[in-house]
Amino acid sequence: MKVLFMGTPDFAGNILNAIIRSRHEVVLVVTQEDKPKGRSDKLIAPPVKECALEHGIEVFQPHRIKDAEAVRRLKEYEADIFVVAAYGQILSREILDIPRYGCINTHASLLPKYRGAAPIQRAIADGEKETGVTIMQMDEGLDTGDILYVRKVNITNDETGKSLFDKLAEAGESLIVEALDRIEAGDITPVKQNNAEATYAGMLKKEMGRLDFNLPAVNLERLVRAFTPWPGTYTYLRGKMLKVIKAEAVALKGADREGMDLGVSAGCAAGAFGDGLYVMTSDGLLKITQLQLEGKKKMAAGDFLMGCRVETGEKLGWI
Repeated sequence: MKVLFMGTPDFAGNILNAIIRSRHEVVLVVTQEDKPKGRSDKLIAPPVKECALEHGIEVFQPHRIKDAEAVRRLKEYEADIFVVAAYGQILSREILDIPRYGCINTHASLLPKYRGAAPIQRAIADGEKETGVTIMQMDEGLDTGDILYVRKVNITNDETGKSLFDKLAEAGESLIVEALDRIEAGDITPVKQNNAEATYAGMLKKEMGRLDFNLPAVNLERLVRAFTPWPGTYTYLRGKMLKVIKAEAVALKGADREGMDLGVSAGCAAGAFGDGLYVMTSDGLLKITQLQLEGKKKMAAGDFLMGCRVETGEKLGWI
């Protein structure tokens, strides 16, 4: 089939690569505009654009995909199907109706769970044991179309946003090619989503990584893993940002040891030892094992504590 591909980030780049390697032909790649990055504001191309150019595929970067000129150009390629993966713009009904097989979307969750922009991080933060990749027939809603094809992926107890991204990207690569083959053969039966079971995973923002020690330790530990590598999690120590890179949830029962104070309030240091900085939460202790203080390099908590003494009872967070 002639495929017109729409996508922007790394996840989409992996899907594009899989289609390029298949027997199907990618006639055009549509992606978001180059964005400035860093202090220099140098324009950086999206991963999907880089992938397309490496393979000599034409790239189209409209500011607004719904504009009449953009729609006209999409029609020129007479693609059999549009494949969308984390593109970042909503498609109009006019666009959805262009290809004869319609538009399909590759989404990194088991729909209808975690519709929206951040399904990978949300699944970890919520303590899910499995997630997956869903191929759906697109409609005008946000991830609301009929389900065409699904592949499940287990979530381990030490899963991070990065490791789960890699698993889902690998699953998506094989799934999209199988789906295209079966769509062309007329071998897929669409299944309606149950909207009553739908949940939403909104776009992540940097401030969402600020740790609230009034939550249970298990919730905070999941958040640390979910937000690795981005947007990251953090608190404050003596007015400076303290990034929390790795952490463990520790139950209060059996945690008592010499120098530990289990009577401190949530957000206070219950103890600082060679193996970690223990912070009281609403339920249990968050043991921070790797961190980075503002202006310093990333280091193990033990190394940090040798150069920065944290007193038992000292308050963390913005005071």
